[in-house]
Amino acid sequence: MASLYPYIEPYHSGFIDVGDGHQIYYEQCGNPQGQPVLFVHGGPGGGCSPDHRRFFDPEAYQITLFDQRGAGRSRPHAELQHNTTAHLIADIEQLRQQLDVESWLLFGGSWGSTLSLVYAQSYPQHVHSLILRGIFLCRQQDIDWFYQQGASEIYPDYWQDFVAPIAENERNALVTAYYARLTGADEVARMRAAEAWSIWEGRTSNLKTQQDVVAHFAHPHHALAMARIECHYFIHNAFLANNQILEQAHKLADIPCVIIHGRYDMVCPINQAFALHQAMPHSELIICSQSGHSAFEAEILNSLIHTTHRFSNQAW
Repeated sequence: MASLYPYIEPYHSGFIDVGDGHQIYYEQCGNPQGQPVLFVHGGPGGGCSPDHRRFFDPEAYQITLFDQRGAGRSRPHAELQHNTTAHLIADIEQLRQQLDVESWLLFGGSWGSTLSLVYAQSYPQHVHSLILRGIFLCRQQDIDWFYQQGASEIYPDYWQDFVAPIAENERNALVTAYYARLTGADEVARMRAAEAWSIWEGRTSNLKTQQDVVAHFAHPHHALAMARIECHYFIHNAFLANNQILEQAHKLADIPCVIIHGRYDMVCPINQAFALHQAMPHSELIICSQSGHSAFEAEILNSLIHTTHRFSNQAW
């Protein structure tokens, strides 16, 4: 099994003023003359971490990471105003122009796969290739699976804790009920809802629940951004047209794409990866037969590292 590359520090970092009162944090690592790759984090609202730099050979890649609006170190924290998919796509394009990148590899998992796909459909001329993990198509059925009924049948014990902040008579529309609390004036209710929402995802992201992952998701700073921004996007259907990603998949026919997905992914079930692969028959689908959702599952990590190594040898 492959392992992450050694820890590295950025050679450059800063903030970009993207308008509407938002400033997004970005950093660059690895080889300034290397092949450009953009790490697109999940959530939405998840933010980047030092481990995310380590999926790429620092001798081969110019590695760029950024925190999406309201997430991680971007400012203001957990802000929902002027925070839509269209804004995030525009932010990526502004970042590309500022960094003078002609085209780059997009590496995205979960919501990061969603945003990578939508950006690539908007700017295919600036996307060299795609490495996608834990495909999330953001259809209503995909949101309902995780936040209404589906995963609840697999994790009934964890589900009890997820629904606990919501009155029983509101549980037939959980995203709506959570949105009311996460955007309400009651700070105690807001933080309780944020913690429950985020812990639910942390508990279910690995094939075997990892307590250090749960602790990270439970941290108030992370939980508030993750819960508020995710709920904001999901109540608005991710600001996408119905089935938009699959219907526009033909725009990506000339872009090499590898899809990596855990067989037992309970956050984003594998049917989403399979549907994307069928809509993009030129893509390569790697099914990790003993894995859940997280990029750090050993089998998924191994596939990701081998794929970034393989892509590093491609002509750009």
